Amino acid sequence: MEISAQGRLEVRITPADVGKRVSVRRLSEPGAAREKFTDTVGVLTSWDHGVLMITQRDGVSVRFPESSLVAGKIVPAAPARRRGPAAGYEELARVTSRGWRPVESERLGEWELRAAGGYTRRANSVLPLGDPGCPLDAALAAVRRWYGERGLPAYVQTATGAEGTQELLGAELERRGWVREVSAEVWIGALAPLADRPAGADVVLAREADEAWLARYQRKGVSEVALRVLSAGPSVWFATVPGEPGGAPAAIGRCVMDGRWAGFAAVEVDPGRRRQGLATDVMAALARRALAEGASAGWLQVESDNAPARALYTGLGFSRHHAYHHFREPREQPAHGPS
Repeated sequence: MEISAQGRLEVRITPADVGKRVSVRRLSEPGAAREKFTDTVGVLTSWDHGVLMITQRDGVSVRFPESSLVAGKIVPAAPARRRGPAAGYEELARVTSRGWRPVESERLGEWELRAAGGYTRRANSVLPLGDPGCPLDAALAAVRRWYGERGLPAYVQTATGAEGTQELLGAELERRGWVREVSAEVWIGALAPLADRPAGADVVLAREADEAWLARYQRKGVSEVALRVLSAGPSVWFATVPGEPGGAPAAIGRCVMDGRWAGFAAVEVDPGRRRQGLATDVMAALARRALAEGASAGWLQVESDNAPARALYTGLGFSRHHAYHHFREPREQPAHGPS
C-alpha cells in the first residue's frame, strides 16, 4: 500500500481511475472496537455515489463505501508471468473461439454473435472483442433480438484477470440486470514438456469422432449440431485409448491445432480406470501430433471447482491465464435504462 513520508497509509485513487487495476485496503467492520482490514486487488469498475466496485480476477465484484477506504493505489495491469508461453487475452480469445466453432455466426461491429442450437454456452454466446458499432444499450437490444429469433437465450461472454480483459463490460452488464451464470478459466502451457513424457497406453488418433469415442463422451445423445461443433476447427484430432472389447474406450480427448496453439478438450477417462495416467497419455499423444503440425503452446478450459482436473493440468505444466464468464439476459426487459 502507499505510505506517506509521515508513515501514514494514503488513498491515491480517485473516480477518474475507473477501468484501472488497483489495490486497496479498507475497514471490513467500520465502527468496531477493534479495527479489521481487508485487502482487495482488481479492476476498479465503478465509483458512484460514494460506493466503489472492484472486480477481482475471478470475476467476483466487491462493493464497499468510500468511507471505509484506508489506502489505495494503482498497480500494473497484469502480473508478470513466470512460466509458460506469452499470450495476450485477445489472441487467446480468438484462438479458443476458433477451436469451438458455432454453426452460425454474425458480426455486430467487432462483436461476434454465435449460435449452435443451444449446444454449450461457448458456441451460443456473444464474443465481444472491440466496439459493437453502436451504443451498448442498442447493441444489447440487437443481441437479444438475434438470439430470440433463434429461440435461444442471449448470453454475452466476458473475461477477467488479464491485461485487456473486460471487467468494465461485465460491470455494465450487471448494472443492466444481466446475470453471471457460469464461469471457467483458460489455462496455458508449453507443449514440448508434455510431448516428451514417456509413452504409456496405446493412444489411437483419428480425424473424426467415431461411435466408440462418442460412447465415452460425457454429453450423451450427441446431436448433429453437436457433431458439427466437435468436428469444426482449423485442424481437429480425436484421441482414443481402447477399453474392453465391445465396450466404451478407457479414455478419450480432442485437440484443435491452430498456428502456434493446440487446444485440448473432452479429456475423459472411464471412472474405473482413473489414476492410471490415461489422461496424461491422451494429452501427450495429442501434444506430439500438435508439435508435428508446428504448434508450440497449449490451452485448455477448466472449471474453478474441478480440483482433480486442476491438479492434473498443474502437474503437466499448465497455469491459469484468465477467467471467462457467461452473462445471461435479464428475464424481463427493464422498464428504464441503467442508472
